[in-house]
Amino acid sequence: MNSPAISVSGVAKQFVMHLQGGKTLNVVDNASFAVHGGECVVLGGPSGAGKSSILKMIYGNYRVDAGSITLAAHGHCTDIASALPREVLRLRQHTIGYVSQFLRVIPRISALDIVAEARRADGAEDEVARQDAKSLLARLNVPERLWGLAPATFSGGEQQRVNIARGFAASRPILLLDEPTASLDARNRAVVVELIRERKAEGVAILGIFHDEDVRDAVADRIVDVTTFAAQAA
Repeated sequence: MNSPAISVSGVAKQFVMHLQGGKTLNVVDNASFAVHGGECVVLGGPSGAGKSSILKMIYGNYRVDAGSITLAAHGHCTDIASALPREVLRLRQHTIGYVSQFLRVIPRISALDIVAEARRADGAEDEVARQDAKSLLARLNVPERLWGLAPATFSGGEQQRVNIARGFAASRPILLLDEPTASLDARNRAVVVELIRERKAEGVAILGIFHDEDVRDAVADRIVDVTTFAAQAA
């Protein structure tokens, strides 16, 4: 088997509760696992076990207190735990895709442009980017009448579908998914399952958290039980 695209080794994370006298809250301790290209690994465990914290450390939103997180792509390996901010930004531009539970975008930008910009960032010509964006929005059942509007006025489910379309529009060898289907109906959850399977077939390494058991069971190659890391921190 090839070297993993994501290698998490001995990772620990603590939060200092400044409003509670500096009390330290251990979130994860000695987290260790790997994700290879072409597989979807799911982080399992109850709410508060540290699943999202692990994703955010891999993406560089949270500082890693101990251990290493090595990302391998395009012939390079980078330890996100010790990477400089400019290296983290470079990884986000070319290596790591991320779909969170919430759509955060510049106000007044249309849904179509939000998704197309993700393709343009990969070097796609404007017309190609727009056509790909239209295709994804259509697959995710976002009504065409909404494509030219800013998503701020959309329903929660519509906003999340735009969010998913943007995340899957970008071509990244590593894709992080933080409960992308939590606000979707069965029809659109099935579309997301199809998209994940397509990315796996392309060799993308996917690490995800899924609220919906049917989605998790449909896409997971392996489940990493995060409670084993939380238990060591207790």
